[in-house]
Amino acid sequence: MPTFIYSHPSSLAHETPPGHPERIDRIRAVHQVIRSPHFASARHVECPLGTEQQILRAHTQEHYQRILSAVPEHGFEYLDADTVLSPTSLPAALRAVGGACAAVDAVIDGEADNAFIAMRPPGHHAEANRPMGFCYFNQAAIAALHARAAHGLARVAVMDFDVHHGNGTQDIFWSDENLFYGSTHQMPLYPGTGSRSETGVGNIFNAPLKAGDGGPAFKAAMQDIILPALNLFEPELLIISAGFDAHVRDPLGSLELVEEDFAWATLQLMEIANTHCDGRIVSVLEGGYDLQGLAGGVGVHVQALMHGSAVLGDNGEDEDNG
Repeated sequence: MPTFIYSHPSSLAHETPPGHPERIDRIRAVHQVIRSPHFASARHVECPLGTEQQILRAHTQEHYQRILSAVPEHGFEYLDADTVLSPTSLPAALRAVGGACAAVDAVIDGEADNAFIAMRPPGHHAEANRPMGFCYFNQAAIAALHARAAHGLARVAVMDFDVHHGNGTQDIFWSDENLFYGSTHQMPLYPGTGSRSETGVGNIFNAPLKAGDGGPAFKAAMQDIILPALNLFEPELLIISAGFDAHVRDPLGSLELVEEDFAWATLQLMEIANTHCDGRIVSVLEGGYDLQGLAGGVGVHVQALMHGSAVLGDNGEDEDNG
């Protein structure tokens, strides 16, 4: 079965003000990678629109209505200092939700081995009742709750390797022992959450890193904290919040990961998924604000999902990372 890659032109229409890091060029860079010949064996699928029912599994009615009513007819509407709506933002956000839920359907129904949602805006900072950090709706959390409501799964895990802590996913999962959230991220850094002491009901596993940490520290955090906890949790579905702003080139963080670190993490997570949930993985694009770092990270991540061991080399040829 192929890897499904979900995208939609609406992500190219979601405008942000000049100089904003969460910009249209991000998705242009991602599209350039996933539409190259190296990804021809994946199945490319358009994201459907997400529904109110799907969104309300993770967010309050107040939150949902606030987003809908804030969309401006012209210009920009700021929800906070960083999170801004334009007239064309809502379709992109709804398609990102719909793509995540459709990916869950495809993976659980056995149509796809795994899936990657190549959409913006990101989602992992959106709490149950608060948009923030460029995020309106939390696609990863919505997808996890969709898997439970639509498919009867009990235990769903989200692993987040964005440079910023996914406070929104943690908030939504906090009190549910059958939802797992694990995160590697830089601290101190926006949004200020993600300490080791934040454990929910024993279902939250934070592995903070410090500025300047690179591959060795990242791998140690994964091997010492995240992967053992995931194995003990035995997920029926694994969702990845795949942010690539921990890349050494990224302007919004100070970690020093490179492409092979993202490939390694993907393969480790695939091994756990193969052990516990028939390989079922849904990966949702989060951050990544240096275009070269973002493109390289997405390339190796999706190649690993597709092939289980292959990543893109510098010359564009497949290389065995085995």
